[in-house]
Amino acid sequence: MKNREFFNNYIKVFLNQNAKLNLISKNDEKFLWEKHIFDSLSIEKFFEKYSSKYKTLLDIGTGGGFPALPVAIAYPDINVYALDSIRKKINAIENIKSELNIKNLYPICERAENIKEKFDIITSRAVAPLKVITEYAMPLLNKDGYFIAYKSLRTEDEIKEAQKILKKYNAKVVDIIKYDLPMEENHTRNLVVIKPVV
Repeated sequence: MKNREFFNNYIKVFLNQNAKLNLISKNDEKFLWEKHIFDSLSIEKFFEKYSSKYKTLLDIGTGGGFPALPVAIAYPDINVYALDSIRKKINAIENIKSELNIKNLYPICERAENIKEKFDIITSRAVAPLKVITEYAMPLLNKDGYFIAYKSLRTEDEIKEAQKILKKYNAKVVDIIKYDLPMEENHTRNLVVIKPVV
């Protein structure tokens, strides 16, 4: 994983945007690396297991640009599409993209159900319950692609609740990759890896 220094410029530019737009809470600013950037970059654990030779990634409900921005910076060979329906958030991401000259990042202000393309990887972090977000993600996924949902406390319950939707799209949870955020109190997270059954 890229170290914190690698992201210093991004941190500076992000905090500048946050001061104007409140993309994350002021309390969270001091944990920007641990809670947001490190968490976003944990997709590395997926790439270690499933290869990283993917061309396109769509981040649904990107909000302040997590995981889209850190992933685009860390993986310049992947074209990352940051999707959110809230214009001020997409404007902020466009400003960050422009200041840091991130060539492989494409901010999109749109709702997921209006997207027509398909993607190799779809991510979603802190957006909605798994059963809801799966409904948006699966129609946009290439048949040999992966949907990766960043989840924390209720992972097992959310997977149970999503069974009907998974069945509808002929998809299944193929992996749950656990990791911890680098914080004093226990912050265990999970990457829930979902794949169409071909």
